[in-house]
Amino acid sequence: MSVRFTAKARRGMVALAVAAGLAVAVVGCGGGGSDDKKPEATASASKSHGPQPSTQEGQSEEPLAELKGQDGLLLQVASAQRDTGGFVTVNGNLKNDGAQSVVIPSALRGDETEIVQHGTSLGGATLVDGKGKKRYYVLRDTDGRPLTTTGLATIQPGQTIPVFMQFPSPPPNVTEVTLQLPTFSSAPIKISG
Repeated sequence: MSVRFTAKARRGMVALAVAAGLAVAVVGCGGGGSDDKKPEATASASKSHGPQPSTQEGQSEEPLAELKGQDGLLLQVASAQRDTGGFVTVNGNLKNDGAQSVVIPSALRGDETEIVQHGTSLGGATLVDGKGKKRYYVLRDTDGRPLTTTGLATIQPGQTIPVFMQFPSPPPNVTEVTLQLPTFSSAPIKISG
């Protein structure tokens, strides 16, 4: 065999291995049946026309808490689940209960420079442990993006957007905290798990 033929064969094998690896990665990232799914960072909006499937499997229809915001915005907290990795994930729905379209307030992202540069989000949310006198801020990834729903823009009357926020987990003995979100009322929530 010639050196040129061997080099071409190696390049072909490397390209095939890379393509196969990418295919496996795409399938693996497709969310195929994993039980620990979280809503996408840019949650797609859904109109409230008739009955909708529950965003939380096994959760009751009654929200853990409701936080009222300005211009008819309402955050309904469906769950606050403690994960084994040391996180608390708060899931819920952001709803426009008003009669007019509402631009999501930029104040919801908070005022930290690192979070502000990543657009509108729920990055200003905090969990407050009143007994332990500690405040837990939304977690960030290595690029400074908040681990919460991002890309929020305008919400139409009656529209509901599924949202999530991830926080560091308080100690295991702390099961009740207060959820705070800028421009919204505060509400106590119970952490499960």
